[in-house]
Amino acid sequence: MGISGKILIVEDERPALRNLEHIMKKEGYEVQGTLSGSNALKLLEEQEYDLVLTDLRMEKVDGIEVLERAKRLYPDAEVIMITAYATIPTAVETMKKGAYDYIAKPFKLDEVRKVVRAALEKVHLRKENSNLREQLERFEGKVRIITQNTVVNGLLETARQIAPTDCSVLISGESGTGKELFARYVHFVSLRAEGPFFAINCGSLNEELLTNELFGHEKGAFTGANARKNGLIEMASGGTLFLDEITEMSTAMQVKLLRVLQERELIRLGGTETIEVDVRVIAATNRDIQDAIKEGAFRQDLYYRLNVVSLHVPPLMERKDDIPLLCQHFLRKYSALMKKDVREVSQEVIGILINYDFPGNVRELENIIERGIALSNGTSIELAHLPEDLKALNVKTFRRKDGGIPSLEQQESSYIQWVLKETGGNKTQAAQTLGIDRVSLWRKIKKYKIEEAS
Repeated sequence: MGISGKILIVEDERPALRNLEHIMKKEGYEVQGTLSGSNALKLLEEQEYDLVLTDLRMEKVDGIEVLERAKRLYPDAEVIMITAYATIPTAVETMKKGAYDYIAKPFKLDEVRKVVRAALEKVHLRKENSNLREQLERFEGKVRIITQNTVVNGLLETARQIAPTDCSVLISGESGTGKELFARYVHFVSLRAEGPFFAINCGSLNEELLTNELFGHEKGAFTGANARKNGLIEMASGGTLFLDEITEMSTAMQVKLLRVLQERELIRLGGTETIEVDVRVIAATNRDIQDAIKEGAFRQDLYYRLNVVSLHVPPLMERKDDIPLLCQHFLRKYSALMKKDVREVSQEVIGILINYDFPGNVRELENIIERGIALSNGTSIELAHLPEDLKALNVKTFRRKDGGIPSLEQQESSYIQWVLKETGGNKTQAAQTLGIDRVSLWRKIKKYKIEEAS
């Protein structure tokens, strides 16, 4: 499939210009040609081009002036210099000024096609990234959800639909899927976007500390309370409070939170004054909240208060089409932080990542890319930069495709099937690998009905 592009060709020799125009049009590009640098400057002012091919040596206005004008007007465009052998050193200098490459006369047609295509591919990639950045940075650049996945885009659409409301939101999903990021997205597309956003992990603090963090205290409320402290609920008034791992909250704390949601007021620890609050609560959990309710660990009435709108963030294994996009995002992020020029992930590495189940989800992918950039001495992340368990494609995670956690028997059955496959059905070798005798292996094969796998 050909790549499209709008090209301006600037060449003061008519035969050379006609030849280049013919070649480029035959490749399917939209082409505009001119014999002078002066006219090229006028054309650049009138319309945008993806690529400019310009002769370096021309009368009055030379190729360098065309290059500078093109890059100033259209930073995403690329410029290729056309030069005679005698001026190649000058052409190299133009690359330092932003030229993509140079073509020496007399040029070969295949070389011209190859350089032009590579330049346009770079332009298209840059534009795609630019469009993505514009889409995801509309809200002051504070929220970046990188996706092309249909399900995730559906979640973002839901978040935008509930933007005018103040309803509570419950976000579910495995650890590392980006639940807090989605909470921030909901906040920044809502009418509360100008207000504060506070986040707290309910599972990281005991009940006493969590109470103090959420509700605050009055001076003298306890030993060491030398001054009044406003809690996060009060501080988030006019904005959003994100409660992560909500199912880890004690039942006593759940009662206090339920009262805040119902009455829109609180009392600081050690205080008597009722304080009105205007806060939207977004909660998140990586557990099955229905199981927690059945076990009596989570109040059903609080669940109904929180679950006005529910968002389930899928694990990375269910949005593998996002892996290349996320890789590029993390490449840009950590290359900048580490001041390194790592610009790509090799296709071999991408292939491995696509076939990996990512039990740690997006957070694990981010760590892999960060590690790869730290270890890379070149411009790409290669196989050698991956963790040892990924290098040889010996990755095997035992996880049901429906996202559920498998039982021990399911794991054992899956593992035995995998070992049998790896050993070509050789039961003796498989038994040795599993650390059991051949009779035990036979019994397990019969138990799990995997005789056909052998």
